[in-house]
Amino acid sequence: MSLVSSPKRQNFAAAGAALALLAPLALTACTDNTAKPASSSAGGPVAVTSTTDACQLSATGAKSGPVTFEVKNDGADVTEFYLLAEDGLRIIGEVENIGPGITRNLVVTAPAGTYQTACKPGMQGDGIRASFTVEESGTTPSVSADVQKLTETATGQYTAYVKDQTEQLLTGTKDFAAAFASGDAAKAKGLYASVRMHWERIEPVAESFGDLDPKLDLREADLEAGQKLTGWHRAEKDIFPPASYKAMTEAERKAIADQLVADTQDLYTRTRTVKLTADQLGNGAKELLDEVATGKVTGEEEIWSHTDLWDFQANIDGARIAFENLRPVLLIKDAALATKLDAQFKSLQAELDKFKDGEGFTYYNDLTPAQVKTLAASVDSLAEPLSKLTAAVVL
Repeated sequence: MSLVSSPKRQNFAAAGAALALLAPLALTACTDNTAKPASSSAGGPVAVTSTTDACQLSATGAKSGPVTFEVKNDGADVTEFYLLAEDGLRIIGEVENIGPGITRNLVVTAPAGTYQTACKPGMQGDGIRASFTVEESGTTPSVSADVQKLTETATGQYTAYVKDQTEQLLTGTKDFAAAFASGDAAKAKGLYASVRMHWERIEPVAESFGDLDPKLDLREADLEAGQKLTGWHRAEKDIFPPASYKAMTEAERKAIADQLVADTQDLYTRTRTVKLTADQLGNGAKELLDEVATGKVTGEEEIWSHTDLWDFQANIDGARIAFENLRPVLLIKDAALATKLDAQFKSLQAELDKFKDGEGFTYYNDLTPAQVKTLAASVDSLAEPLSKLTAAVVL
């Protein structure tokens, strides 16, 4: 897995029924894709070639059901690939951190409909886009009743987990906002990291609501011209102030606190009707690990509070729970992969446990470069087998 730093993803709209665990894209000019005018009727992978200024697909369509995109980076920069809904905002699936010369697969379950594809060279901008059509295959995948039941149980359990985490997030956010607005910085500091863990555990789902994600979780380093810092990281800067920082006024703190609660309430309401599928759980688990590699291991996420290891733990929690929900299916389809993932999750957790401090963790700026390197290696060791989870349970 690449540990190249990437800007905070943003500006993608809500996921609805049967939409994927997502990661938003930032805004820049769009460029048309170049693709062969044929449909992938043979059922094989759709080959995607990403370069600095092009995104070429071997087909402009596929049949409904599991669809595999085989994404090769022939450019000089790290790239990403997305399958988007017709509106270009809702993300059905993604594969990130594809280094030059690297090929990675994205497996999604796509019903008939019109979609967009997008390559994002340099992991910035709106992406190089094109239309992609999925036609009705007229066949139902042959899945045994036992596997189908286990899959439905897995998605139902994870959906319930998402709802529980957003409920706890809303409760904790109200407590944090009250302390922050009143100027009780000590209490706000004590709540900051633990409350945010509820967001971080379900980050792919939370980020799927692209209008809320920038308001709640955008970092100052990723602001675009005219954008204002709001949400968690605006509060973080005030209660963990950097040098020469001018403290917010009481009115400013109240405004940030009120918006934080209102936006979290909106997130809570939207997740009451979210529907998830097996490929979304698998892709979401991998995305959570990518979050660790691109923001937590690098120390970029919590630049003022240095509470990155709380976020690290929460991302691992979310990925592990998604895997454990899918594990009964994986035991039937690829028992060896299930065993390997069991071992790698335990190994990564054991490494992270070394930095526990009471109910929390060591602050990230207290870690040595060698300790950070060891954590990064543990993430890499889990990333490789975890990237195979979706294909193993869906195909």
